[in-house]
Amino acid sequence: MRRNKLLALLLLSALIVLCGCNDGTKEEGTPDDISSGNPAYGGSIVVGITQDLDSLDPHIAVAAGTDEILFNVFEGLVKPDKDGNFVEAVAEHYQISADAMTYTFTLRDGVKFHNGKKVTVEDVVYSLKRCAGLLDVQDPNVVVESALSIVTDISAQDEKTVVLTLSKANTELLPYLTCAIIPCDYDAQGRTPVGTGPFRFVSYAPLESFVMERYEEYYGTRAYLDKVTFKIYANSDAAFLELLAGKIDIFPYLTEEQASQLTASYSIEVGSTNLVQAMFLNNQAEPLNDIRVRQALCYAVNRQEILDMLSGGRGTVIGTNMVPGLSSYYDSSLASYYTYDVEKAKALLADAGYADGLELTITVPSNYQYHMDTAQIIVEQLKKAGITAKIEPIEWSAWLSDVYRNRKYQATVVGLDSNLAPSDVLKRYQSEAKNNFPNYISAEYDEAFAKALNATDASEKIKWYKEAQALLTKDAASVYLQDPALLTAVSKKLGGYTFYPVYVQDMSVVYYKEQN
Repeated sequence: MRRNKLLALLLLSALIVLCGCNDGTKEEGTPDDISSGNPAYGGSIVVGITQDLDSLDPHIAVAAGTDEILFNVFEGLVKPDKDGNFVEAVAEHYQISADAMTYTFTLRDGVKFHNGKKVTVEDVVYSLKRCAGLLDVQDPNVVVESALSIVTDISAQDEKTVVLTLSKANTELLPYLTCAIIPCDYDAQGRTPVGTGPFRFVSYAPLESFVMERYEEYYGTRAYLDKVTFKIYANSDAAFLELLAGKIDIFPYLTEEQASQLTASYSIEVGSTNLVQAMFLNNQAEPLNDIRVRQALCYAVNRQEILDMLSGGRGTVIGTNMVPGLSSYYDSSLASYYTYDVEKAKALLADAGYADGLELTITVPSNYQYHMDTAQIIVEQLKKAGITAKIEPIEWSAWLSDVYRNRKYQATVVGLDSNLAPSDVLKRYQSEAKNNFPNYISAEYDEAFAKALNATDASEKIKWYKEAQALLTKDAASVYLQDPALLTAVSKKLGGYTFYPVYVQDMSVVYYKEQN
């Protein structure tokens, strides 16, 4: 699950200060504040999404679009709030030792799974070991969290206490301990998932819908809505047609043009996605294995024009694989490392032996209209530098297989999410990382990343993480574009919609406004 927290020990002074846009602001011209009006309990809504779920098992799912839904059903020991702080969830208290070698969690009383079973310390130990790959018999489909490889032992100290022992000090582990707590004696997560969140699973129809209902025995603040249906659409255009017809209550992936057409029944909420959107490059594929070609692409793409055309200038231009929300670590100067310079792009291509231009295939998941639109703009921009690019639309499942896992591509336009830990943002670029789909190989980067990860002094950690992201920029590991603005249509009948510093749709805070 993509969940996060701001750590409270050695990194306190270095932790993120989230941009004000993450709180969500009302689009100019809308008459009503979406958060006004008294909350009413009850009712059901439809939320439009453009990506099918890749698994109902939270430890197997890898897609951010799945995480945004399952966030409502599953919880970890802790979970993020809207400000990026960790709040206790299944755990009521946690403590990190002074040497950052031991993490101790005290479980909350009265937490029940959706099947009515009380959460036990055995469930917690099982869940954490499953995520860390420490079970005696490990499901090969489970996505083992590499950050937990330093955990040498997960044990129950007593009926309420779980202790994690590390092989070396680590001050960034807490974001990875938000992994879902699931029952240790239940083997049907992939069919009928059972968690501890404010909503419980009702039904799932592939390529159609995911339905959940309020969990009445939830230990925390009760959700307002009775039921939420996430309706799955093939693409944004199909969803938008139903939005215009009033058949969707919330839709979070609007383009600027679409948002301008919704003035009567919807408010347009604007937040930050906290994603790294880029044209990711396969550094080992011809001709992208030549740094001069990759640098030429960086000079040939006008990132500000992309923002202007897609979101009215909203969003943040970036120059490396780091979100601006991680402000202590983010190096804003890298956004201007490659200026838009067509002549410099042509010169680099000529130096690399492509004076007459080259051809490039950009593989894009077709269900994400924003990425498709971004790719269309890039294609037109690259023409000016003599680069003939074509877009290859691909279904999401095929993208996961061909691009993400097997690395059979030249370039792709997508957005990457992460936990709010700098290591999670950057770890995929390690030479041996299994999810290093850009195929970036650099011993210098590996060394800088390792020094950052192992540092316990905040200033040292910041120094080395900035060095790592600078290497990505200088090596033109990819064409980094933006942290996009997130334009969300919300029915004016609803209140409470909240942006998080992670890619989730928290339906527990959404409500119908009381009618006079």
